[in-house]
Amino acid sequence: MTTRPSEWTGLAFSVLIVLSGCSGLLGGLQADIGQEDGYSATDSVNVTTSDGLNASEREAVVHRTMARVEVIRGQEFTKDVPVRVISREQYQNESGTFAVRDDPNYTAWNNQVWEARFLVDEPTNANKAVEGVYAGAVLGYYSNGEIVIVSDSKTPRIDSLTLAHELTHALQDQQLSLGEGNFDQTQDAQLAENGLIEGDANSVESRYEERCQNDWSCLPQPERPEQSNRTDFNQGVYTTVIMPYIAGPDFVDALHERGGWSAVNDAYDDIPQSSEQIIHPERYPNDTPVNVTVEDRSNNEWERLDVDPQAETAGEASIYTMFWMNGVIDTQSHYQYNYSHPLSAGWAGDSLVPYQNTAGEQNGYVWKTEWDSPKTPRSSPMDTNDCSNKRAQSKPVTRTSFPRKIRTETHSE
Repeated sequence: MTTRPSEWTGLAFSVLIVLSGCSGLLGGLQADIGQEDGYSATDSVNVTTSDGLNASEREAVVHRTMARVEVIRGQEFTKDVPVRVISREQYQNESGTFAVRDDPNYTAWNNQVWEARFLVDEPTNANKAVEGVYAGAVLGYYSNGEIVIVSDSKTPRIDSLTLAHELTHALQDQQLSLGEGNFDQTQDAQLAENGLIEGDANSVESRYEERCQNDWSCLPQPERPEQSNRTDFNQGVYTTVIMPYIAGPDFVDALHERGGWSAVNDAYDDIPQSSEQIIHPERYPNDTPVNVTVEDRSNNEWERLDVDPQAETAGEASIYTMFWMNGVIDTQSHYQYNYSHPLSAGWAGDSLVPYQNTAGEQNGYVWKTEWDSPKTPRSSPMDTNDCSNKRAQSKPVTRTSFPRKIRTETHSE
């Protein structure tokens, strides 16, 4: 898995998606949607962006953006939102922003979870791989009522689209729910919840950009860092954790088509339960995942790692990523970030339990999966040997060896 959501409690990220410093409280709010502290959504602001924004310029930009987010989202901010801008270097040096919990048992457990999906190799620390993705890809985040914009410019500048994205998170926090964070939440449940939350924010961001092109006067966008050729982070981890930002907007748009923003708002009271529901919006809310359990049949030479809960659920998005990154899916004919594929679309549920031998010399896992009936087109029983064989036939990019102790159980309903 990536990290338990409680390790990022209260954090909502704006992440750079590759498809082709000062702070202060803002002034009082108006009562009407689309009006914030004297600024309306259609106002122009007289600011100079080339040398950064001073306090008064930042206040004007933030309030106007708040008004615009209100117009798009149809909800009112109930209080002001502090905004500060930091450099990427400062962000990377801030302890705890994207750190995974430092616990040897959890590290061993998490390594096995990622190794099981052939996305990290045995020498790789999965926690560091996750941290590396967030260190380089985050454009901003909302935490504890404050927005932080991460700038890659020599003179820190506000990215207005990122600001709109993060203000949507602030609005979610004030009007809906950003989630409480739960140690018991699996990776797939986390991806599902983030699919709603980040899909909502990305949908607003896209609408904001469209209005900038057609209706509104907007600030020039600062250059964003080029990610497509980067090799300093794990692409398998990136493809997994970016799923909510890619598939989430389509999920939110599907809800919007059903019943407008009210249908989207209602989803916060009925959070999606699986990445399957995000990838296939028609399966929300009725098609819930199967509860899969793994019976402990180990002898006295093996034991489950002391992590609570001991089982992980990978889910459809992670299984898709496993197949795509290891060449089982034809990468020439299927786009990397299209998470819907027949090989993974039959997922119904799974449970992955890491083990270690009592001598502490080896780790392993049991991964039990459930798939829909073979009579339906969604059926796709998984064979991880496909991944192992494909990797063995090519030069690995992120893997130099494979887990030695593997047992998978595949079932169909």
